[in-house]
Amino acid sequence: MKLVRYGNPGAEKPGIVDAEGTVRDISGIVPDLAGKALTKASLARIAAVAPKTLPAVPAGTRLGPCVGNVRNFIAVGLNYADHAAETNSPIPKEPILFNKAPSCIVGPNDDVIVPRGSQKTDWEVELAIVIGEEASYVEEKDALDYVAGYCVCNDVSEREYQIERGGQWAKGKGCPTFGPLGPWLVTTDEIKDVQNLSMWLEVNGERVQDGSTKTMIFAVPFLVSYISQFMKLEPGDVITTGTPPGVGMGMKPPRFLKGGEVVALGIEGLGTQKQQVRAYEG
Repeated sequence: MKLVRYGNPGAEKPGIVDAEGTVRDISGIVPDLAGKALTKASLARIAAVAPKTLPAVPAGTRLGPCVGNVRNFIAVGLNYADHAAETNSPIPKEPILFNKAPSCIVGPNDDVIVPRGSQKTDWEVELAIVIGEEASYVEEKDALDYVAGYCVCNDVSEREYQIERGGQWAKGKGCPTFGPLGPWLVTTDEIKDVQNLSMWLEVNGERVQDGSTKTMIFAVPFLVSYISQFMKLEPGDVITTGTPPGVGMGMKPPRFLKGGEVVALGIEGLGTQKQQVRAYEG
């Protein structure tokens, strides 16, 4: 299934995309695509209903983030061998983890705002994992049983805040609008091999990232298992899993977003995003 949330910011309703690409309302089945609505039992209830029997949503309706009320938005740093190489960073021995503020989550096509005073706002196309079952001390061999599905994430990052301001990476990762998610939450049954998905990102029509999840250092099952050793994962938690090469920080000379750009990105089987970048107006 391809599941969406649609409508005005803060008032999104849950939906499903039918075979013709029409969004259908599922608010009569689940109140939102959040928390326990993403468990196996809940997803089975949604799957049991024929989409064409559900009300159609008008074409062009805004898509919100495909997961609502995210409690934990966890990110993995330097998780692609080719991206580590472009940043002259050693391959991590264990996953680098940090948090993105859940308040940074926006819809897949909402504007991205360059923070006040920012000089080094960057882009990162990433595969995001959406948790579907409570997970604590999960074995790697069982990890995918705890996953509801996957979506596209643009892990927008402010590199000065992240790297040059001391402390943790979270400083450069959680600014407002720095977490576009969607367009869809794609359930695991639709993805044959999550470790072999092409992914790309363009700035003003120029392809700058062109990679694949096959160059991940730590694969999806390992990441779910690993993170569950340190915290309890809950339905609706999001783990964004790192980016391939082609970020602005790695260019020579480096290139960053100032406002006025259009960023488009996508992952095979998971859909595409497009954001207008705007400078902060305070």
